[in-house]
Amino acid sequence: MIRKAGPARGLFVTTILVGSFLLFLVQPMVARMALPRLGGAPNVWNSAMLVYQALLLAGYAYAHLLGRLPLRRQATIHIALLLLAALTLPVGLIGMPPMAGLPEVLRVPLLLGLSIGPAFFVVSAQAPLMQRWFAADPQSGQPWALYAASNLGSFAGLLAYPLLAEPLLSLRAQSMGWSAGFALLVVLVAATAFSRRNLPNLPAAAVEEGAAAPIGWRTITLWLLLSAVPSGLMLSTTTHLTTDIFAMPLIWVIPLGLYLLSFVLAFADRRGPVMAVSRIAPVVVLFAGSYAMTSSGSGTLWMAGGACLLLFCVASALHGRLYELRPGAAQLTRFYLTMSAGGALGGLFTALIAPLVFDWAWEHPLLVLAAAALMPLEPLLRWRDNDGIELGMARIMLVLLLCFAAFLTWQLNDYAMRPESAIFALLLTIFLVGSGVMVMAWRGALVAVLAMAMVGQGGILTIRATLAGERTRSYFGIYTIRDNHEGRLRTLAHGTTLHGEQSLDPAHSRDALTYYGPTSGVALALSAVPALEGAMARVGVVGLGTGSLACQAQAGQDWTFFEIDPVVLHFSTSGRFTFLRQCTPDARVIIGDARLELAALPAAAFDVLVIDAFSSDAIPMHLLTREAMQVYLRALAPHGLLVLHISNRYIDLAPVIGATAQDSGLAALSRLDFPEDDTRYTPSRWIALSRDADVLRTLARRAPDTPWKTLEERAPGPWTDDHASIFPYVRWSRLAGNP
Repeated sequence: MIRKAGPARGLFVTTILVGSFLLFLVQPMVARMALPRLGGAPNVWNSAMLVYQALLLAGYAYAHLLGRLPLRRQATIHIALLLLAALTLPVGLIGMPPMAGLPEVLRVPLLLGLSIGPAFFVVSAQAPLMQRWFAADPQSGQPWALYAASNLGSFAGLLAYPLLAEPLLSLRAQSMGWSAGFALLVVLVAATAFSRRNLPNLPAAAVEEGAAAPIGWRTITLWLLLSAVPSGLMLSTTTHLTTDIFAMPLIWVIPLGLYLLSFVLAFADRRGPVMAVSRIAPVVVLFAGSYAMTSSGSGTLWMAGGACLLLFCVASALHGRLYELRPGAAQLTRFYLTMSAGGALGGLFTALIAPLVFDWAWEHPLLVLAAAALMPLEPLLRWRDNDGIELGMARIMLVLLLCFAAFLTWQLNDYAMRPESAIFALLLTIFLVGSGVMVMAWRGALVAVLAMAMVGQGGILTIRATLAGERTRSYFGIYTIRDNHEGRLRTLAHGTTLHGEQSLDPAHSRDALTYYGPTSGVALALSAVPALEGAMARVGVVGLGTGSLACQAQAGQDWTFFEIDPVVLHFSTSGRFTFLRQCTPDARVIIGDARLELAALPAAAFDVLVIDAFSSDAIPMHLLTREAMQVYLRALAPHGLLVLHISNRYIDLAPVIGATAQDSGLAALSRLDFPEDDTRYTPSRWIALSRDADVLRTLARRAPDTPWKTLEERAPGPWTDDHASIFPYVRWSRLAGNP
């Protein structure tokens, strides 16, 4: 007798929801645990995603192979593996020893994979396995909607972390809570297996698959491509947003969330919504995709929103086409395995290959073009199908439309980068989109118009920068060096963030510009060092940048710089920036994470320590915790001076520093500088801290015309390695425009 499966549907949905929720809750949790070791570079998240996709692929492969066994043996093996994986809990990072010569792009995935691998692997298999077990009952119906439920659970887990888990729970509490959720999942999996106890011990899935229609290599290749492009585009959108449009903290949550929602839409039983999105997707790709090659660093919330809309429409359209190509239920695990392999390939291309091959985020426009080449196309204007238009005439019209698009591109290139011509540039873009809509009946022509629009919408500047060798890409970011010959300045930018300038005029080549001008907090503090710490002071600077602070050094002082990225040091040693060579040629430069390197030095190694790692909007949280402050204080002499740079467009870091200073028994002064010369100098905020209040009083007396103020802001408590959240300190009003 076959047991009716109707009541069990809710059990299977619950099991899939819980498993997927746990998967996407653990992803940001482990990345957060890794901050003290790895920092907060966007590529750390991309590396984490690559690890998760690889583990997901392994889990799906395991589910596919396990599905060849009789159902009861499947349940026995899977529950046993779940219990074995439970022995690795609670979740935490392993103590992996340093490996000399192993690059970050490989070390980070290795650390994360070894730390979370067993639990993530076995949980990742539960979604396809539960669908196979569900479909084993002939009365259950089709299992595909359960995949939509899986991604809904993933989306919920993703949002739960930054909104609930991180603000409310310590990392230890998060880890213990996740372990409790894992225990619940084991119970649910056992319950689903029990619900199928009365079914016949079904033959191996290999028999079922052998009876099904064979799947050709062309179909499998298409499955791979339709999975790989959205996966890669999700990561490339994160890189593109944080590099060239909108470097807002935690922005990675949005692309990943939209990617997951696209599966919910594409695999739902109701096809109307995904068909509607697929119908408008080409128009969205033509309009929003035209900005995919922009690297001006002048993005707004609207451009960021366009990039996210582009991702959602592309992912929904491609995943919708993938759903339409799905096989029968007997081939379910093979289908999901291929999808997972495609997702891993997309992640591999974006997170591992692209940073090694490209000097800029070229993977983003390439993936947008690939999406245009793969998405389902249904022409909005069917003029080609009119009876009165012959094939030859249609081709002539096509050539004329492409020529018109090329003319519009030429015009757009002249106006796109001029703020005063924004309306005219928008009109040209609309006409270009219209040209693309007119040629939608020819996929190649659509892709060609999209490529033209990318070039016209600022892409020509991006191409020129690559050809001129202005950019350098490393694991930690994309750096652009440009010369402004009118102002005789050389600038270093990290995406949208200015990291320093140097005058090309030899008479002013030693002038500290941008955040380091004569009225900045750090300039005032360093000029007072002989009076505060003596003529032979030992000065440490975390964050080299262009080396602007080097020319604040005074005779007799011993300077040491800490820099995490060797590429940044190369800018100084190769002569692109000469501050270091001109002013502190004997200074030591220590490559590595400053917190780890400082902890390895003898105690009281410095009289002054400058922490200049916070000028980027994606802050390294691990350098602002209570534990980090203890590292700084250990490295400082008892009467030493600590100076922190906290300039940030989106996050108010002052309350965090105030709470940490109070927690550590430090006196604190704040200097908010708005220089009169806004061409050479940049507004900045610096915090001075010391165990000795007399040191700060002396510092304040030396600058009566540029006063320091007591740091009054206080967070409820200091950030710690175990518990920190930026949400209470985000300047939400800054997100509405061009900050």
